[in-house]
Amino acid sequence: MVTQERRCPSPVLALLTLIVLSPVRVVAQDSVRDPVAPLSLSEIVDNMTEKNAERAKALQHYRSRRIYQLDYKGFPSDMHAEMVVEVSYDAPATEGFTIISQSGPRWMIDRVFKRLLGTERESIESGNRERVQITGENYKFTLLESQNADGNCPYVLGVQPKVPTKFLFRGRIWVDAKDFAVCRIEAEPAKNPSLWIKRTAIHHSFLKVGGFWLPAENKSVSNIRLNGRATLTIKYDEYDVQAAPGLFVTEIQ
Repeated sequence: MVTQERRCPSPVLALLTLIVLSPVRVVAQDSVRDPVAPLSLSEIVDNMTEKNAERAKALQHYRSRRIYQLDYKGFPSDMHAEMVVEVSYDAPATEGFTIISQSGPRWMIDRVFKRLLGTERESIESGNRERVQITGENYKFTLLESQNADGNCPYVLGVQPKVPTKFLFRGRIWVDAKDFAVCRIEAEPAKNPSLWIKRTAIHHSFLKVGGFWLPAENKSVSNIRLNGRATLTIKYDEYDVQAAPGLFVTEIQ
């Protein structure tokens, strides 16, 4: 298991405080609703909230592999680090990490990647679990134009945090019309983690595994005031998912 690292004042590290804290367990069961039926904003949000409760109850366990890659370009030099991690989750809030391999500067591995794992574990603790969910308790929603929406995710919502914290974001989400799961996020942190950072762009995509929607890739690009740029990419694969006994989740074809 990995323990949480101490804080580091470096601006390169500060930008990485929350980039994996957008919902990492966006999962959903199938719905019988017509996927092309137009819905109001309140209907979409209500369905999202209902499915959130269903999937929290249904998701019993999963294992997966993650590949963390960090590329920094700028002062004083360009740097790259990579770490492969096996993740195990057990309901309701137990998450374990086993490091399979790592390469690159030791400080980036110890004070960036391992710190991210500790911060993620913090986000699912009982005191924080409800605060990271995409619900009306945490966000204000607006229904945006969806002519550019892709595939079966036609509902595009603008999201603004009611109280900006390190666990939340502001931007847009794409919502699946059948499962009412979030399938894409384009956003920025609700709270800038450092004065050294000019802007951070967050891009999350999700895929459906055994009836559940889970992260596929997270990418966060941050511009540093010293004309540097840091790109963190997290790729997810090799999912093994288990639903709670008695709760049927349709396997994707």
